[in-house]
Amino acid sequence: MVKRISVTTESNTGRNTNFHDNYTGKDMTRAQFVKEIKHGNYKNYSVRKQNGIDTPISKPDNTTNNNLD
Repeated sequence: MVKRISVTTESNTGRNTNFHDNYTGKDMTRAQFVKEIKHGNYKNYSVRKQNGIDTPISKPDNTTNNNLD
């Protein structure tokens, strides 16, 4: 099974900055993905503040299909 979200770009510090929805073909920045998660459009993901920045994370569960890597 294809992962729903792929990370397409990371900063030199390792922060995920760009994402691709493999189901819809949509490319998103971190801010756009955060907004989509907050609107409930990606139920297997949540947002956590890391160093004061809203950061998308996969919800802890038993599957690896929604992991961001």
